[in-house]
This record gives sequence, C-alpha cells and structure tokens, in this order.
Amino acid sequence: MPGLGEASGQTADLVRRLREFLAEAGFSHSDRLPPERALVAEFGVTRAELRKALQVLEGDGLIWRHVGRGTFLGARPVHNLGDLAYLRDLARPVQLLEARMAIEPEIARLAALHSTVQDHDRLRHWAERARRAADWRMYEAADTNLHNAIAQAAHNKLLMHLFNEINTVKRAVLWNVERRSTRPPQDHFAFPQHDAIIGAIEGRRPDTAVRLMRDHLASVGANLPPGAAR
Repeated sequence: MPGLGEASGQTADLVRRLREFLAEAGFSHSDRLPPERALVAEFGVTRAELRKALQVLEGDGLIWRHVGRGTFLGARPVHNLGDLAYLRDLARPVQLLEARMAIEPEIARLAALHSTVQDHDRLRHWAERARRAADWRMYEAADTNLHNAIAQAAHNKLLMHLFNEINTVKRAVLWNVERRSTRPPQDHFAFPQHDAIIGAIEGRRPDTAVRLMRDHLASVGANLPPGAAR
C-alpha cells in the first residue's frame, strides 16, 4: 500500500485533512470511523478520492479496513478470539515489556530523525488525552495511541508492522490486569515521561529519545500491578 510519502497532489491534501480530523475527533484505538458516505460529505470529495486517501492511511498503519464492517483506527487486530487468547497466554506482562524494550527505543530514535510537525501534533494530542483519562481503560487506550503515534512518526513500515504485532499482545495482556485504583493518579509517573520523550522527538535529539524511552519502559516495569509476574 502506498504510504504518506508516496501520495501527492489532491490525495496528499486529503490525507492531511483526514489525519487532522482523526486527531481532533478524539477517537480511541480500535474505534470505528464514520462510514464512507459520511466522510465523503464531510470532506466534499468523491468516494474514489476518499478511498485513495484511506489506502494511504492504512499503508501507514493509522487505520485498518474490513469489507462489510467499516474502517477502524489503529492496528489490524488478530484474526479471531482464539488467536487473542493464545497471545494472552503466550506472553506475561514482564515478557511483553522485554519485547517492547527491544524495539520501542529504536522507534523513538527514528521518530526524532524523521517525524513531521503533524506527527508532533498527534503526540501532544494523545499525551494530553492520557493525562485527562477518567479511568484506566481510557488511559490505556490513549497510551496505546501515543506509542502508536511515535511508531508512525518513525516512518518505517517494517518497524510499524512489528510494533503493531507487539501492540496487539499489549492490549490482550494489560487490559486483563486488575488495578488498585479506578484511574491513574494526577502525579502518574508516565505523564512527565511522555512529555520528555515528545520533547526529545520534537527537538531532533535521537540519543535522548532512546534513553528516555528506555527509562519510561523501565518505569512501566517497576510499576506493573500485582499479578503481572512471569
């Protein structure tokens, strides 16, 4: 599928407008987008033009589409509930964290090198959504979208694919862990760490972005809730 860098002219402009729409509308990971007829009316384009732009966004890993079901934000999920149960049993949270530690610092480094102003806006948007989350499920969704936006900002399709696989396991594992509180506290460790990572990416400081992402994931491991052992 063509990525954003391969789009041009009217398609590139529509891709930009769709990205802004998705960021401002407040969709969470796996939310269904409005139907094509509504998007055609919203943006004043033909269905063919819309589908070209959606193909670009799908190639960039921002959305996925299922014929007869619609278009969804984020990575394509596993094929069935049996696969999801298998993935949940395959990796405990600590093992998931080890996998994330192996890939996400490098993704942060590439994001610091290749991200755009639009990427930075998405990072800030999801960091703020995480900070305002009313409960843990909303926080996890915003956090997932933030890390997904960092992966998109790296503009490396292969790494994006690998990240999506790990992200699928993350949703299966961490959303089944019990929490002691109903929502993250206002001084939750992740909030300033997210801000620092975004600052390093915006400031084009790849080595700092790597270090901060490693520190962040180490903090995630240190704060795993009870029942998250191997």
